[in-house]
Order: sequence, then C-alpha cells, then structure tokens
Amino acid sequence: MKTLYVVTHPQSIHHVEKKVGGWYDAGLTDLGRRQAEAIAARLADLWAGETPLLTSSDLLRCSETAEIIGRHLSVPPRLTPELREMSYGVAEGRPQAWLDARRLPVPDEGSLDDTGGIERAETRRQTATRIYRVMDEILADPADCHIIVTHGFALTFVIAWWIGMPIESLGRVTFPVKSGSITHLAENAQWKSRAVVTLGDTAHLADLT
Repeated sequence: MKTLYVVTHPQSIHHVEKKVGGWYDAGLTDLGRRQAEAIAARLADLWAGETPLLTSSDLLRCSETAEIIGRHLSVPPRLTPELREMSYGVAEGRPQAWLDARRLPVPDEGSLDDTGGIERAETRRQTATRIYRVMDEILADPADCHIIVTHGFALTFVIAWWIGMPIESLGRVTFPVKSGSITHLAENAQWKSRAVVTLGDTAHLADLT
C-alpha cells in the first residue's frame, strides 16, 4: 500500500493582507505556524510506520510548514519550485481586489490555456505540466509513505495526476480545499487502484483561532 498525505499550507501573511498569492513569497502568520504544528501532530498520528519522504514547494509559506512537519517526524524536507502555486504574473503581491477588477472571464472553450489577460500569468496547462512532472519523480521513489506540502489550487493538479486525468481534461476541474488541510491518497498494490480517501480534512485545526 502506497500512501500520500498532501498538505495545503496554513494561514499565510498574504491571506490576512488580502493580497494575491501565486509565487508571491509570503511566510506564515503566528496562527499559521500553530496550525502547522497541529498538521504535524496529526500526520505523526496518521503514520506510525517507516520514515516518510517529505517534499514541499519552495515558497516560504510551504517551506516553513514542511520544516515544522519535518521536525516532528525527524525528516528533512526536499524543496522544489515544481510544487508552487499557479503563478499570477504581474498580479502577485498586489491587493486581491486589483486582480479581481482586471481578470477577464474564462472563454467558452475552457481555461486550460487561459491567463485571464494577466501579463506573465501561468495557464492551467503550464501549472499541470510541472506538477505532473514532479509527481512522477516523487512516486518513482520506493518509499511507502509520501508527504507533499503544496498550495490550495496546486492541490487540484496533484489529485488529478493521482487519479490519472490527462492534462487535456484539466480546463475546468477544481478540487477546492481550505488552507491547512490534509488530503489522504492511497494506492492498493494488489488491484493497482488509487483512492482519494479523504479530501481537504481540517479537523485538526478545529481548536485553533
């Protein structure tokens, strides 16, 4: 049985400042760090077997989360830009309202290659291509358990890769989750089937304010 726990980073400074995230490199808030501790404790409860492999987006809000998880599990995180959130180009770090006022509607044929008219923004195809590539690399490792720390929208492409969705079909799909969530993915070695066991669980954050 191969198991993946996919973590979306908890509260970041860009959340409370209502700024566009993407590749904007904001760290965690004080609450976000406490949420990361709760995530790490929950992962320690979920996985009591061999040492997992821990891979994270290299952006600060994820790398700080991964560092806390790694400290709890005695695992050094591997950081990669391939697990970053979709880039919003020139909108990154600007007020969310700035982007909302300028982003163009998605065309009728879908959003696979759409940038919304935002200069230097990534498309879904570009984001999916790099995330699919790094997921292939991660799962090539023989470890039975993998912990992946990424971003809210990037999670969609991790799950899509897991269930074998071709990139051409990703123009409309989204798996919405909250910040600080844990998604449990599992593969049955005998039947070669892959399951989304839980999607975006945040029960571990219930007592944090």
